[in-house]
Amino acid sequence: MPILVLLSFFHLSLVSSHRSVNGFTLDLIHRDSPLSPFHNPSNTPYERLQNAFDRSFSRASFLKEKCDNSIQSTVIPRGVEYIMKISIGTPPIDTHLIVDTGSDLSWTQCEPCIKCFKQLTPIFNPKKSSSYKTLGCNNKLCQDGEFFQTCTNNTCNYNATYGDLSHTTGYLSTETFKFASTSGEHVSIPNIAFGCGHDNGGLFTNASSGVIGLGCGNAISVVNQMNQEIKGKFSYCMIPLESLSINSNATSHISFGDNAVVSGPGVVSTPLFKQKLSMYTFYYLNLKGVSIGNKTLEFKSSKISPTVGDGGNDQGNIIIDSGTLLTFLPQDFYESFESRLKSLISAPKKVDPSGTDRLCYESDENGTIDLPKIVAHFTDADIELLPSNTFPQVKEGLVCLAILPSYDFFGQPAIFGNLAQANFLIGYDLVANKVSFKPTDCAYRH
Repeated sequence: MPILVLLSFFHLSLVSSHRSVNGFTLDLIHRDSPLSPFHNPSNTPYERLQNAFDRSFSRASFLKEKCDNSIQSTVIPRGVEYIMKISIGTPPIDTHLIVDTGSDLSWTQCEPCIKCFKQLTPIFNPKKSSSYKTLGCNNKLCQDGEFFQTCTNNTCNYNATYGDLSHTTGYLSTETFKFASTSGEHVSIPNIAFGCGHDNGGLFTNASSGVIGLGCGNAISVVNQMNQEIKGKFSYCMIPLESLSINSNATSHISFGDNAVVSGPGVVSTPLFKQKLSMYTFYYLNLKGVSIGNKTLEFKSSKISPTVGDGGNDQGNIIIDSGTLLTFLPQDFYESFESRLKSLISAPKKVDPSGTDRLCYESDENGTIDLPKIVAHFTDADIELLPSNTFPQVKEGLVCLAILPSYDFFGQPAIFGNLAQANFLIGYDLVANKVSFKPTDCAYRH
């Protein structure tokens, strides 16, 4: 549903009890990292990758449902790829939240539970926090209406239902969110609006207690709520999955505010688009074409709603998504893309062991094959995709393409997945409406 945290390094300025945050950086914990409560040490690296492929299909299917139904929320629990570890309340209670750039509403389970799923950390009890407050009916966040807000005794209620019928219901409230670095530094941001869920159920697991939303479509998004502190900027740098098998302590990271500025040699930027209607919560880019070797294929996608952005006559036509491992392209375009790849790859072709008919090849002892240069051409930004972005090793001696067709291309959007984004520092500037890319070794702490 998305992304998922421990703090690693930050630079910030603190002023009295109302802390003025210039910028901070957090570790972005992949669900399969030993740092994650989702981690299953019995799984092999190849099993973890296959599980991530399966979650991508679930996530892509959900995004299609989101296209068809603007009322549903934007995270699917089975699609979780990253988690965030934060503390909530006064005194602070540790919790793990699913993080997603495609979701606006943040929420966590709360006592007393009408119905709650099991979680590894204690369930937050608002009665034990001196900084907890419910939102009244006249609050503008309560009047938005996206999450079925209703009022009881001047308390704002919310109800969010997911594509798989998982749900959360409770009170829209405010609380202090505390982020702690591994060096012991702390930054607290008061009055963050979130859902205090008293009735929650479905396919959530005990490894998380809720969701933190980094979408851009609603004022309740944490990114929008922290706008004064972070100036509309956040960035992330995701490590390739194979890095976890090489170094179990390697971790991705996410930055906010001044720490999120992407600059220096090699940086390219492309306009950011925001959907006005049912897909408004997602971040869109405009993909103009893809080069394979010396030939460029013009990108064509199904027509989408008009978007808001600074791309001139361009429109957003592909979601950039942190919660989907794979990249999905419209079927007609994918067929041309795959045909071109096949004509230029000389490695022995192999059958996809997963049965999903991916394009697979026998690899050398290093888990690689000779590939033509692959470049994604976004408006004003050319992004060269490395073999680790396109052909991961799915088992010993075998690599498979991590780009697949959207078979129902009249309803399912194109998606630029997180594997294609690995080893790029990617910065979002919601004020300038742009996304910047910089080739980076994301396992290195910057």
